[in-house]
Amino acid sequence: MADDNLRAALEAHWASSDMNDFDAEHQIYRTDAVLEYPQSGERIRGRDSIQASREAQPNAKRFTVRRILGGGDLWISELVLTYDGQPSYVVSIMEFVDGEVVRETQYFGDPFSPGPSRAQWVESME
Repeated sequence: MADDNLRAALEAHWASSDMNDFDAEHQIYRTDAVLEYPQSGERIRGRDSIQASREAQPNAKRFTVRRILGGGDLWISELVLTYDGQPSYVVSIMEFVDGEVVRETQYFGDPFSPGPSRAQWVESME
C-alpha cells in the first residue's frame, strides 16, 4: 500500500477514535493484530479483543493528532489523549503488513510542570 494511502488510513483511524466510532476505528487492524501497552505490561491479541477492550473503557475520551510520521510498514503517531478532561501524551507505533496493522505499541506520558533550571532556554508550546 502506498504511503499516501497508509497516512489517509491513519488519519481516518484517529478521527474515528476521536468520535468513538469503534467499528470504523478498528478497520485498520488485521484480525490477528497485537496491541501492547508496555507501561502496564498488557498485551491484547486480535482485532475483536482490541475493540472490545476499548469499548469497555468507561472514560470519556478525545484524541488530538499532533503529527503522523512514517513510511513503508512503520508509522508513528503523536497524540494527545484526553480522558475525562485530563490530557495524556501518547506515542503510537504501528507496524503494517499488506496495508493492515499487525502490531501496535502505545506509550503514555502524563504532563508535568516545567523545570525551573532550564527556564531561560524554554518557550511555552501553548
